[in-house]
Amino acid sequence: MSTADETRPAARLTVLAGPSGAGRASVVEAVRARFPATWTPVPATTRPRRGHELHGVDRIFLDPAGFERLVAEGRLLEWSRVGPYRRGTPRRPVRARLLAGRPVLLPIDPDGALRVREVEPDARLVLLAPPGFRPDARTAATFELTLRHDLLERVVAELVGLLGSSFPAPVQPRPRG
Repeated sequence: MSTADETRPAARLTVLAGPSGAGRASVVEAVRARFPATWTPVPATTRPRRGHELHGVDRIFLDPAGFERLVAEGRLLEWSRVGPYRRGTPRRPVRARLLAGRPVLLPIDPDGALRVREVEPDARLVLLAPPGFRPDARTAATFELTLRHDLLERVVAELVGLLGSSFPAPVQPRPRG
């Protein structure tokens, strides 16, 4: 393995899941500030655009029929209904970033993380748990790591360390004979 390989972050999908209000957005923003190699997917949604949001930057805004086409064609990594609207993660940009060697950090709810695990078994699932949050046993057992979100800097440091330590395992020579 060359020095260049040792300094390049791993191309791995890490799912940061937590309940609504857990602080996923603030954690992701701080992680990306400290570890800019990390890429975060732009979600697709059927909800209306808010005044400050840009199509393709903040969200991919679709009408219900357009969203349904993505679902039917299997072009979403995961999707869910949030109130009267639907939201999901487009699969192609995630795959492209991983193939290009960029780590991907996907902030979604715990149910979405479980759906990602079904289609991407190598994805690393990290549960962001606000103080007092107790996941059910099935959910807790599915996540590789739980980060208590009691101090933003500690959570960010742990997550940056995790993202930066995921080097691909070197190929081991097979024993002969």
